[in-house]
Amino acid sequence: MNKIRILIADNHAVVREGLRALINREPDMEVAGEAGDGQETLKQAKKLRPDIVLLDISMPRLSGLDVIERIKAAVDTTNIVILSMYKKEPYIHQALASGAMGYVLKHSSSREVIMAIREVSQGKYFLTPQINAKIIRGYYQNERPKPAFGKYELLSDREQQVFRLIVEGNSVAEMATLLGVSPKTIEKHRSNLMSKLDMPNIVSLVKYAISIGIIDTEIE
Repeated sequence: MNKIRILIADNHAVVREGLRALINREPDMEVAGEAGDGQETLKQAKKLRPDIVLLDISMPRLSGLDVIERIKAAVDTTNIVILSMYKKEPYIHQALASGAMGYVLKHSSSREVIMAIREVSQGKYFLTPQINAKIIRGYYQNERPKPAFGKYELLSDREQQVFRLIVEGNSVAEMATLLGVSPKTIEKHRSNLMSKLDMPNIVSLVKYAISIGIIDTEIE
């Protein structure tokens, strides 16, 4: 029997340790590798080509959202399950739009995490029941999913990446290294995105990021 091979990506070693123990207890699963930041996750995904990446959204050196898109572009046989503390809809919609097929909350039961891995490994979508019920209820009540990002959606993919890196506190030099471009190119993207968003400074960018859910100020 071929086991489901899983890459665990979380910046907390204790979380990775717990997930590794949980997964390795399952007869049809095995941990193929681990990563503690976004760049390492992408590197390991390309190298190991796992069936599933169990990924936290809040990751240093490339956010989970950027990692999803890059993994899907580089390894089309790998599927993504988000394991996050955030349950606000903007995170969920963005994760699914980026290519994730599962979204599980960190306070979910071990059983839900295992179910998500199995379902997604079979090409099915899996949302934590609490999230799934909320989204379905919204459709039932004729509430279209809010395009919560507004002007943010006018940005190019690269501008969105730079936006997220800016509000995470990265310097121009750090962003240039992470994205493999020159500082001058980063400056150009930053100028363009601030113009498109009509934002005069970094403080206003951060406030906007909070308002659309890119940054969460509360842990639920």
